[in-house]
Amino acid sequence: MERLEIWLVRHGETAASRDGTLAGWADVPLTAVGIEQARAVRPLLDGRRFDAAWSSDLSRAVTTARFAWGEPALEPRLREINFGGLEGRDWRTLDPVYKRALASFEGFHPPGGETLEQVRGRVESFLAELPPGRHLVFTHGGVIRLLTRAAGEDGFVPTGTVVVMDWTGRTILERRDSPVPAAQPFAED
Repeated sequence: MERLEIWLVRHGETAASRDGTLAGWADVPLTAVGIEQARAVRPLLDGRRFDAAWSSDLSRAVTTARFAWGEPALEPRLREINFGGLEGRDWRTLDPVYKRALASFEGFHPPGGETLEQVRGRVESFLAELPPGRHLVFTHGGVIRLLTRAAGEDGFVPTGTVVVMDWTGRTILERRDSPVPAAQPFAED
């Protein structure tokens, strides 16, 4: 395989993703539904050959990887956006300026956190180091949104979603939402 194919898996549900709280770099665990979602990813991956399996080093992604696949290599560059002073804030009560910028994924710069350009830089630096082949990546909604935007698709992906991309050609090959439903408070505004 000459292309770089990445299988992006958004971690399972957490209390933060369920309740509409910005978790970012906060290390929040999966809920019982999140564990079900992680287990539901396993059948999608069984029988597939991956050159490597990677995960954000935050426990919600690592736990998802362990239930869905096995032991991944940990990579901090795959972390969610660092929301800085907005960490732990409720989406519904967020200042409209930040809310609009995050919803549109344009011009977002939280106080003491990362800009979207900084997130893109760290994630793409990781991808640039990967050899051609098929790589399994357990990560977060913001990271997946950044990468799918490069393929011309935009929007929040639900927890437990699998998105397969040909990163070399910047195309989405497949998307499968979790069969285990979960709340999507960030997509409701």
